[in-house]
Amino acid sequence: KLFFTDYGSAAKVERCDMDGMNRTWIVRSRLQQPTALALDLVNKYVYWIDIYLESLEVVDYQGKKRQAVIEGRQIRHLCGLAVFENYFYTFNSDNLSILRINRYNGSDVQALARLDSAKELRVYQRRAQTAVRSHACEMDPYGMPGGCSHICLLSSNYKARTCRCRTGFILGSDGRSCK
Repeated sequence: KLFFTDYGSAAKVERCDMDGMNRTWIVRSRLQQPTALALDLVNKYVYWIDIYLESLEVVDYQGKKRQAVIEGRQIRHLCGLAVFENYFYTFNSDNLSILRINRYNGSDVQALARLDSAKELRVYQRRAQTAVRSHACEMDPYGMPGGCSHICLLSSNYKARTCRCRTGFILGSDGRSCK
C-alpha cells in the first residue's frame, strides 16, 4: 500500500495500491493541513502532523482508533516525520534541529543535531525493514520486472501487478510492452 496526505480542496489522509488503484480515505474529518506522514509497519499505524491544527495524530491502517499524540504550538514548525521503536524523529524548521520525541506521551524531546535545511526525514535500520517475499514484480528471465518492459507496480496484493510506461511511451495491447 501507498499512504499519503492531501490538503487541497479537502484535507485527508489516504491509502491506495502501489499502482494507484483502490484509493481510500482513512482520515477526512478534523483535518486542515496534514504535511508529514509516517508508518509504524509492525503495529500498522499511520501517524501524521497537521501544522494548522498543531497536532500529531495516529490511526490504524483502516482509519480507526484515532487519537492525538501531541498537541500544541511546537507542532507548527515540524517538517518530516519518521517513527522508530519508542520515538518520533522530525525536523524543527524554526531552530533547524533534528528532534527525537517519545511517541507514547510526547515527552522526552531531545535535539540530536542541527542542519541548515531539511524537509524530510527517514530512519533506515535493518529491523525496521519488512521481510520481502516472492512478488509479481520480480525480474523475469529476461531481466524485466514482472515481465513489464518499463515499470512494474504491485497491485492489490503481492501476486498482482500493473505495467506502466515511462513518459512519452504508451502501453501496448499486451499490457506489458511500451511503444
